[in-house]
Amino acid sequence: MLSEVKQGIKYVTITKSEYDKLLESLHEQQRLKNELAQLKRLIFGQKAERFRPVDNDSSIEQLSLFDNGEEHSQQESIETEDIQYTRRINKKKQNQPSRKLLPPHLPREEEIIEPENITSGHRKIGEEITEVLEMVPAKLYVRKIIRPKYINPETEKIIIADLPTLPVPKGIAGASVLAHINVSKFVDHLPLYRQRQIFRRFGYNVSASTIGGWFSQTVSLLAPLYNELKKSIFHNSDYLQVDESPIKVQDVDKRGSLHKGYMWVIRDPVKRLVLFDYKKGRNKSVPETIFKHFTGTLQTDGYKVYQGLRTKGKITLLGCMAHARRYFYKAKDNDKKRAEYVLTEIQKLYAIERKARERQIDVATLKKYRNIYALPILNNLEQWLKENQVLVRPKSSIGKAINYTLNLYPNLKRYIEDGRYEIDNNLIENTIRPLALGRKNYLFAGSHEAAQGYAMMYSFFATCKTINVNPYDWLLDVLNKIQDYKVNKLQELLPHNWKP
Repeated sequence: MLSEVKQGIKYVTITKSEYDKLLESLHEQQRLKNELAQLKRLIFGQKAERFRPVDNDSSIEQLSLFDNGEEHSQQESIETEDIQYTRRINKKKQNQPSRKLLPPHLPREEEIIEPENITSGHRKIGEEITEVLEMVPAKLYVRKIIRPKYINPETEKIIIADLPTLPVPKGIAGASVLAHINVSKFVDHLPLYRQRQIFRRFGYNVSASTIGGWFSQTVSLLAPLYNELKKSIFHNSDYLQVDESPIKVQDVDKRGSLHKGYMWVIRDPVKRLVLFDYKKGRNKSVPETIFKHFTGTLQTDGYKVYQGLRTKGKITLLGCMAHARRYFYKAKDNDKKRAEYVLTEIQKLYAIERKARERQIDVATLKKYRNIYALPILNNLEQWLKENQVLVRPKSSIGKAINYTLNLYPNLKRYIEDGRYEIDNNLIENTIRPLALGRKNYLFAGSHEAAQGYAMMYSFFATCKTINVNPYDWLLDVLNKIQDYKVNKLQELLPHNWKP
């Protein structure tokens, strides 16, 4: 079969195979253009995947999803009247910056300044109060514990008070130093070598091996508490979210190069608990080991290792709508009309979730409204995806987006079955951000054991963040208590059970 292609003002005749090669070349050129556009967006463009449809009528309708009919009738019966008035604006006050009030919980130190030349005849009529925020810089000090010795002259027995329990027996670092080092590293993202410089400014020169040993001793001390956190998540939860993120690790078997390990992050959205677990890889055997005793719903992205997990319990997979949306956001340069249609429909689903959070409705009511309002949108979108799947090239950006979404659609749609379920995995992706910031600062972990220690500290501090607990206050108190704490009551020291 012959085809004719116009070249300028001339016509040439080519074979069917040549035509197919030319068409394939054009598609490859378009694919490369799309990849180049995505790379430019990653380097120079905005990172947020915000999408604003041209027609906002549909989003406006979503704002009234949970309003009842009485409210509508009352609003429609109200007559409106335009009122115009003139207001004079004081330009001096308008240009004057407003001063934010200082928080009332901060301690106050009063300083009274009396005016000069005040005699007994002057009468006080009031006072002007000005509050200024001040700070006392951190400082190192030595806690000197003195225990006098006494001897009984009759029995010649020496009596001396017991030494208070220290986090590290015979160590020179107190609980406050250990807590400060770990919070600075895993919450404020300060590597240990930078903290050594800060210690030097305070007048104490600590070696790299010493400060590294302090971290290792803290990890050993908290290891039993980390195991209790694991039990709280896997034995008492039936809905978890999971994601994995890479971390570089020094390996004695790989001299001159770094091993690429992975932090597996598990989150309980209901109890707001977080667990980091370091593993050397991310093949299918890893999640099968992590979740071998778990039974319930597991929310994941589309990574294939989660499909068909062989565990002792029964696991139902729940998809992440944000990952599906991301594929269509990237496909806008390839097929703008189709991509924006899907993005608009997904935006309607998120509008329902946003309105539900604003109303703070319970999980039973949320399930009801999802089935009333979200289910029709999901069904229509599924039908549209099936109809357009055969109309686009599978290797194109829009084709990949449609195929990815359809393959996972039963999992993506499952969130409407329970009001506790989230529409996406964004909560756990937000949890991973401190790890990403830390990687940019300390670059790599010194060993596989150190990486697991990192996982432990990230677990505790991420949980503190989700439940609004001050991580330094929590860790300081735990380090002072844990040596003498009963093993069967360690659960009381976990961040979500801890009482200051």
